Amino acid sequence: MSQFFQIHPENPQPRLINQAVEILNKGGVIVYPTDCAYALGCHLGDKAAMEKIKRIRQLNDKHNFTLVCRDLSEISTYAKVGNQSYRLLKAHTPGAYTFILKATSEVPRRLLHPKRRMIGIRIPDNPIVQALTQALGEPIMSTSLILPGDDQPLTDPWEIRDLLQHELDLVIDGGYCGMDATTVVSLVDDTPELLRQGAGHSKVFE
Repeated sequence: MSQFFQIHPENPQPRLINQAVEILNKGGVIVYPTDCAYALGCHLGDKAAMEKIKRIRQLNDKHNFTLVCRDLSEISTYAKVGNQSYRLLKAHTPGAYTFILKATSEVPRRLLHPKRRMIGIRIPDNPIVQALTQALGEPIMSTSLILPGDDQPLTDPWEIRDLLQHELDLVIDGGYCGMDATTVVSLVDDTPELLRQGAGHSKVFE
């Protein structure tokens, strides 16, 4: 049975944030709000939690996971960022974007496409996410909460708990946060390439 925390979307309660981080550190799988939609997340180093997320979403080994980071300084630990890419990241974070970058050796191989060492990077503009990543001290390994057979993410935390309460360790109710996907931009070659139009403005990448 999953726990259920109602966390204020603008002023997250530190006590609940710390409890959520403790659940992540103990190998828990959580659902949490972002600036686009609700997402599944777990500790970066926990293989069993990642496998649980893959079972929930029925993902194969080619799925690209995303690292949800607290700020730009954390990105350089996990991704290779050129000068032009850094300027674009600085201009568009936090925000509704996922940036695809070459991964560093700090990223566990199991998170990467088997033939391409790339990783998605996100810095959401959401106070709950920012509080979680700040307290955790490292990125949250994450993927959108889209169930098998659906093409849109779940938006109601109570419904999420009803459907997945035996699969999850925690559902964070942060209110309605939309159901749009992020805009996905590849910066693998230090030149922006728009891969998917989503919630973030994309003219600068076209």
